[in-house]
Amino acid sequence: MIEKIEITVGKSKIKVTKGTTLEELAPNYQENFKYRIILGKVNGQLRELSYHIIDNAEVEFFDLTSSQGNRIYINGLVFILIYAIKSLYGKKADVSIEHSLDKGLYCETNFKLTPSRLKEIFNKMKETIELNLPIKKELVDRLETIDYYNEIGDFEKSKVLRYNTNTYVTLYRLGNLYDYFYSQMPTESSMIEKFELTYVEDNGFVLRFPTIYSPDKITPYVHHPHMFDVFNECREWAKIMKITTSNDLNELVSKYRVGDLIKIDETLQSNRLLGVAEKINDKKKKVKMVLIAGPSSSGKTTTSKKLCMYLESFGLHPKVLSMDDFFVERENTPKDKDGKYDYECLEAVDLKLFDKTIANLLDGKETKIPTYDFILGTKSFVNTLKMEDKDILVIEGIHALDKKVLTNIPKDKKFKIYISPLTELNIDTHNRISTTDCRLLRRIVRDARTRGRSVEDSIKTWPSVRKGEELYIFPCQDEADVTINTALIYELGVLRTYVEPLLYDVPIDSPVYEEAKRLLKFIRLFLPIPSDAVPQDSILREFIGGSYFYNK
Repeated sequence: MIEKIEITVGKSKIKVTKGTTLEELAPNYQENFKYRIILGKVNGQLRELSYHIIDNAEVEFFDLTSSQGNRIYINGLVFILIYAIKSLYGKKADVSIEHSLDKGLYCETNFKLTPSRLKEIFNKMKETIELNLPIKKELVDRLETIDYYNEIGDFEKSKVLRYNTNTYVTLYRLGNLYDYFYSQMPTESSMIEKFELTYVEDNGFVLRFPTIYSPDKITPYVHHPHMFDVFNECREWAKIMKITTSNDLNELVSKYRVGDLIKIDETLQSNRLLGVAEKINDKKKKVKMVLIAGPSSSGKTTTSKKLCMYLESFGLHPKVLSMDDFFVERENTPKDKDGKYDYECLEAVDLKLFDKTIANLLDGKETKIPTYDFILGTKSFVNTLKMEDKDILVIEGIHALDKKVLTNIPKDKKFKIYISPLTELNIDTHNRISTTDCRLLRRIVRDARTRGRSVEDSIKTWPSVRKGEELYIFPCQDEADVTINTALIYELGVLRTYVEPLLYDVPIDSPVYEEAKRLLKFIRLFLPIPSDAVPQDSILREFIGGSYFYNK
């Protein structure tokens, strides 16, 4: 007798044969999605579509418009890219997935790349997609896999698996190509429909795809020279230090040599900021304000306070203002589509008051400065400020670089700084480290320590924070005079000691359990690093505690 199980999808219930895969079940619900179903969730746990359902279950499906589905879409696209390159130019031809760049991924080949070759790669990828090749998941012995990668000369992959304690590991196969990815995959190449390749330089190009913010089309590529140059500079430094992957960092940790790296990295960070202070000092006759912006958990507070310290060393007297104190009254705060107050949008700021206040200060007038009460949602005007000859304003805020801000102030009076933690590390050539994940881990640790906020709350609110960044922060990054990377090459090892127990506390029935599990899997790629050697003026202290600047 064929055994039946009951599957619940939304409000519908159906009986299916025990062992039915999500892929077999998905066509029944495809009409509810604009794009191909690419991933499923069974009883709250994310599963690839090859998953066999063996018990009564609640099932949810995702396409590329969800963060989970979009991540799978990108993983599949990267695998198809690698497959196309090796199919065209041989097994030794390879591509390194470096970092994010303008809604895409910047990649570099280990062979001479030309626009015509990039077109060949594009066509091969399209052909692979049209052939609808299966992407198979295979469980293999970890030690045998390490031997395999050593034999073919892919030592980065074998090193990654050294720090994996499981008996078996998952490999994915596309055609005759096997590869290791630490994240999930689509089951067929045809699930990847849209993508573009944009030539950048000799060996570099950008792989672009639909995002959850723009699922219907791939927006035209915009080159961000500041960001690109900073990434290149940091990557070259990482090569000099011979620390380009998580494996390299882990080896230093295992040999008790990470203390020296912390000192070197922190010195480099301080020198970068000191260099910015020197530039501002060189323009002190004209520049009267420094504007600092960046996405969440970039270290804006530490950066601004440390910058003020350096400016003081040049004889300048910085006066710090926060744009958060210029929020409109709560009853005038815009709301998002869910009816919640939207503090991310520019309309949440009283721009008329802000512009007038800054103009008065620059005119040398004694001016009342607002202080915003986030509990009451109102401003009070208790403090006053007056600018003297050597005073300079340092203004921090997510909208500080927006063209609509301070339009009444001449451009040459402003010095704009954009900051973001842009990690130099990758896991290996095919598995990159997301700067967004690094920021989220920072935020989880800080929120738990300073605001008593649970990991669940931090993860739940993260999509809203990210949406605000996409709308209001990232589009303004090219307005900056200087871009500063606030990532520390060693920080993920330190963050592990703080964030790992927090992530374990997320219950299995939580709606964010799968995201917590994904972050746990990621952070466990790094050996833990004690925080003892992290200096008090480090940006990392803003998140883990013990900051010199927060004791002031």
